[in-house]
Amino acid sequence: MNPNIIRLVSGSNAKLDEAAAQATVKISCSFSPAVLDISCFMVGENGKVASDDFFVFYNQTSDPGRMVVFNPIDKTSGEFVIDLHALQKSGVEKCVFAATLDGPGTFADVRGAKISAAGNGTELVYEISEANAETSLVLAELYRHGGGFKLRAVGRGFHGGLKPLAEAHGVEVEDEEGAAAEPAAGHREAAAAVSGASAETVHNTAPKPALNLTKIDLLKQKVSISLRKKNLDQEKARVAVVFDASGSMAGLYAKGVVQRAFERVLAVAASMDDDGEMDVWFFATKCKRMPSVNEHGYEDYVKNTYPGPKMFGGLGIGNNEPVVMKDLIKKYTKEEPGPLPVYVVFFSDGGIYETPKISKLLVESSKHNIFWQFVGIGNADYGVLRQLDDLQGRVVDNADFFALDDLDAVSDEELYDRLFNEYPKWLREARQKGIVRS
Repeated sequence: MNPNIIRLVSGSNAKLDEAAAQATVKISCSFSPAVLDISCFMVGENGKVASDDFFVFYNQTSDPGRMVVFNPIDKTSGEFVIDLHALQKSGVEKCVFAATLDGPGTFADVRGAKISAAGNGTELVYEISEANAETSLVLAELYRHGGGFKLRAVGRGFHGGLKPLAEAHGVEVEDEEGAAAEPAAGHREAAAAVSGASAETVHNTAPKPALNLTKIDLLKQKVSISLRKKNLDQEKARVAVVFDASGSMAGLYAKGVVQRAFERVLAVAASMDDDGEMDVWFFATKCKRMPSVNEHGYEDYVKNTYPGPKMFGGLGIGNNEPVVMKDLIKKYTKEEPGPLPVYVVFFSDGGIYETPKISKLLVESSKHNIFWQFVGIGNADYGVLRQLDDLQGRVVDNADFFALDDLDAVSDEELYDRLFNEYPKWLREARQKGIVRS
């Protein structure tokens, strides 16, 4: 049965309780073509959130009471499930739905922008046709009206991106270099309004840390979409990254490519690692384990840890994959064994010549809960890595390989999709064989 569609234009509104005479309503947002950060601000009478807990987005998918729950669908769409009964009993006056472009351009370049509210056979639809030369857009507002709620079509552009948009609604966003500021009085009063506490009580409560939307936070959104597509969103693993530090990699270190690769994999660890930490190795002629890191210690990690190939006083300049593979296997099978799978991302720019040794190590490690995702950087000689599918003698196929001519030219979405291409299959087979027991 096709729903009864009520179309809204900018500035118009319709009663939501007539469109959805039930406990919940789904509000969907979609755009084409664009990569977006979709969010909801649950605000009080003064237009501010009570606390950062009432800012619902990809990295905080619900408020504490789960009145609003966000389900990201893909890079261009998402869905909010609203518990109208719970919202009615709360102090939340209005839910503001917004979107921010994650990439170049403005909303003037976006087509097919739409927000809809569906329930009880009726759908409210607002198709945003106005050209907005801004990078953020307030889509619609769900606000109290009488004993129910109305949905107002807004379509108003907002300059400056997610940070000023969030701050305009009372979310304290910390600069990456800065510290959290003391909450403004209006913010505290909004907290009192929503929670039912007095302003004096809120003044005496220690403020929560400001929300810090770092580069890793933004990358985690892309990771979560890829994990969901591969049915890995509930899976945990120990995540490690290995970087080639041989002489031919010098240019990639100098240009910051290795640091950017590090950050993109760190978002994977922050999303799926059991403790949010990533283990790190660098190798050339020799190898070295570096300090493990979480999403709060990523800035200039490569520069501060191993800034580039060194012939003297470092790891040398040759290629010796077996030495780092042995050390990694030693750590996870003898020194720190555990039930969780180990997901390894191994970056190299080629010169893979130790075919018998590498093959032997892959065969030996196939009986352990370690998966190797090799990533080639550039068009080079990757030797045995290009023939992984034909490598015989393994208990399960425990490795995958793909090469990228230019890592920076590959979108985050494509990179994460490729990183998780073979891992789900290995995970299933490793569980069937009893290699992975988690």
